Amino acid sequence: MNYINPYTGATIQTYQEYSSEEVDTIIGQVDVAFQQWKLTEFDYRSTLMKNLQNQLIDQKAELAAIMSAEMGKVMREALGEIEKCAFVCSYYATYGKSFLKNERVITEASESYITYQPIGTVLAVMPWNFPFWQVFRFLAPALMAGNTAVLKHASNVPGCAMAIEQLVRQAGFPENVFRTLLIGSSSVKAVIEHPLIKAVTLTGSTPAGKSVAAAAGSVLKKSVLELGGSDPYLILEDADIATAAQLCVKSRLMNAGQSCISAKRFIVASPIYEDFKAEFVRFMGEATFGDPLDELSTIGPLARVDLRNELHQQVETSRLMGASVLVGGYIPDGNGAFYPPTVLENVSPGMPAYNEELFGPVAVLFRFHSEEEAIHIANATLFGLGAAIFTSDVAKGKMLAEKGLEAGCVFINDFVKSDPRLPFGGIKESGYGRELSVAGIREFVNIKTVVVK
Repeated sequence: MNYINPYTGATIQTYQEYSSEEVDTIIGQVDVAFQQWKLTEFDYRSTLMKNLQNQLIDQKAELAAIMSAEMGKVMREALGEIEKCAFVCSYYATYGKSFLKNERVITEASESYITYQPIGTVLAVMPWNFPFWQVFRFLAPALMAGNTAVLKHASNVPGCAMAIEQLVRQAGFPENVFRTLLIGSSSVKAVIEHPLIKAVTLTGSTPAGKSVAAAAGSVLKKSVLELGGSDPYLILEDADIATAAQLCVKSRLMNAGQSCISAKRFIVASPIYEDFKAEFVRFMGEATFGDPLDELSTIGPLARVDLRNELHQQVETSRLMGASVLVGGYIPDGNGAFYPPTVLENVSPGMPAYNEELFGPVAVLFRFHSEEEAIHIANATLFGLGAAIFTSDVAKGKMLAEKGLEAGCVFINDFVKSDPRLPFGGIKESGYGRELSVAGIREFVNIKTVVVK
């Protein structure tokens, strides 16, 4: 496992993959820790979670630097990611106890209630694009619920993975409540099948999700999947064009476009299409890509050169099939896995830019003539993660959000983002289950009924 800087291409450090014997030993140690951790009081867990919050804030500059070096995130966004991790720790430290308190139910019995109990060690298979946040949005609720966890992180961010394990230890959590497994993807199935692993959560691609779901299903273990997305943004005729264009570009370029919930397809009302396109292309063209440590850089490199090349192939194939490139669409000279902000139009079914997720700073513009057509275009995808609507008629926006768009979340007059206080997840090939809020902490617990005659 190599620690490679996508900006310089230099190998900074090499990590040795754990053997199957080492993995088995670690899982056994984590299970031993679970037997005691599950008996701890919520107030004790909350204190440790607040310690973890403080560790994140105290070390945010160092942690952000690891992130930028390993996967190319610009420092401004890396610092914000660490702060968001601290927020989710604070949130569950504050509300975890109330989310899992016993709930009385009136029946014919003298007493009946629901209690929420931890299930054991949960495996988390996490991606490189938000290498701290994706882990913490699972880790905080899992530990607060009394579970233990092991992490299989993406192979290109081992430094982030080991830093998270160290943070948990520094916060005072008991030894082995959380451990990192430095293993490759080929070893995941065996870990899922391990008798001491009770469930699995994955954030990643749809093919990876299907593989993990099949492995978990074969041994009857619960899985939660947050997978790919091709988020549609509807720009209605009464939208504020300048504001909508600016927010749409911000969403498309965040994390160099490497986000499941970033805006990808922009579906614009015909009367304002040309005006919106002009603003959108201008904002996209003004973005600057460069050294992620440089404050002037809008976006950094993509995480790996092979990912950049795959994205360009999607763009180039779509162009050869008839799509128009309005800006960008080339591999720049020089070092680094850079790809310029790119805008496509005249995209039709069958093209990669229509059917596939574009995991980078590439946007696709569509024109619609009726709201029914807009909804049809928006829903004509295998994915169903997020969506947004820009309109001055909030009532109409809410109606389309509730009744029209097929997505796990819809934002009106803003871009899609995850929030610890709100459930997060998708439908269709964007996965199932929910993270964050009360829904997230209840995914990996035994919802147990107790009845007293």
